[in-house]
Amino acid sequence: MSHPASSLPDNTVWYKQLTGYHWFVLIVASAAWFFDCLDQRLFSLARVPALVELMKLPPTSPELQSFGKVVTACFLVGWGIGGLIFGALGDKFGRSRMLTLTILIYSAFTGLSYFSQTQLDFTIFRFLTGVGVGGVFGLAVALIAETVPNGARTQCLGLLQILSTIGNITAGLAKMGIDSLEANQTIAAGSGWRWMFLIGAAPAFMIIFTRGYLKEPESWQRLKDSGQIPKGNIFAPYAGLLANARWRKNLIVGAIIASTGVVGLWAIGEYAVDLQKVVFKQFYEKAGTAPDKIAGKVNDAISYAYILNMLGAAVGMTLFTNIAKLGRRLAFFIGFTAALITTFLVYWKMSSPMDAYWMMPLMGMAQLSVFAGFAIYLPELFPNKLRSTGTSFCYNLGRFAAAGGSFFSATLTSGVYGSYAAQDPALPLRYAAMTMCVIFIIGIIVLPFAPETKGKPLPED
Repeated sequence: MSHPASSLPDNTVWYKQLTGYHWFVLIVASAAWFFDCLDQRLFSLARVPALVELMKLPPTSPELQSFGKVVTACFLVGWGIGGLIFGALGDKFGRSRMLTLTILIYSAFTGLSYFSQTQLDFTIFRFLTGVGVGGVFGLAVALIAETVPNGARTQCLGLLQILSTIGNITAGLAKMGIDSLEANQTIAAGSGWRWMFLIGAAPAFMIIFTRGYLKEPESWQRLKDSGQIPKGNIFAPYAGLLANARWRKNLIVGAIIASTGVVGLWAIGEYAVDLQKVVFKQFYEKAGTAPDKIAGKVNDAISYAYILNMLGAAVGMTLFTNIAKLGRRLAFFIGFTAALITTFLVYWKMSSPMDAYWMMPLMGMAQLSVFAGFAIYLPELFPNKLRSTGTSFCYNLGRFAAAGGSFFSATLTSGVYGSYAAQDPALPLRYAAMTMCVIFIIGIIVLPFAPETKGKPLPED
């Protein structure tokens, strides 16, 4: 089935270039990524409460904090595996078909997390959820990039990531609502995390409304009709990328750039919540807050800080999208530099809720700004027949790097800096994160080797 393309010139205001079907694709792909990000953030917010119940340990326990990083690493490994598999399947069997399948997978296993009884089955469910989650990004951005006009591509792909922050904020609001239900004894104390994962099963219903209307991009359909889709097994698209010097270089550079941002967020920024649980508790204890009120105040403060963090992220992604019009490498340089400075500052100095209310928006603005760049830049590095594979490989290799970073951060927290816990339980978390900030320097170093794609059409071959 063919859908009419916009006949307006590329310098027309971007949204005027979009037809009704372009908007439909943008909305569906953005919704898939919205729910994907909702799932990610529900896990971030529910991880510690879940392990408190399943491991029967207090949230400040170094053992619990360390295992929390192990669970996160397993989630990220599943994410990486799913991305590598479904990226290649998207090039072989179609972007929209595989996008539908990945949504069903992550919805099902998020819902099953509700039924976890031990930290082992919780970890298994999170790994399998990650397999589904990992496939979404590369498929969604390839679908948008190949469907909308060139003149609207940067804004549409940036908007995909900007809208994802709504999913993150929705997760924060869901947590606040469930915390309130726990406080009112509407649901059993300590069971709120289970209900959060049940919310994450909702995206499966989206398939009912989109499955029959979402079509493959015309450029991919032409390749299929002319027999140019990579033949052979799932590794065939990877062989195609590695056989060509241009795509091979782009694969390496894109993977390092994406890994920098993903490690920065998931192996460093992800654990800001863990630091907040420790320092906010200390803050309220020193302030003389009644012991039975401290947990509620800590949860509220974390929720407010999280929402502010996501609002900052939306601002950062918007700024990145506009700076990217001047140059992709310039935008990444500014983003990585800002992330290095703000992340180090937050882990060094954050000691109270008031600190978090201005620090977390800055860190979110910096760390998540570059994720708009991944949506904009990665599909510009690869040809049509290998775009889903290349984009997914770059983005999801970062998941393996982040998983390794989480294991390394866990070692730093409980091993290298663990002895500082006797002095202050927050110090191991602070020192581990500050050490990990070196990752942003790696991203800055590789930028001179990255091709500048500003103003260029998507490569065809």
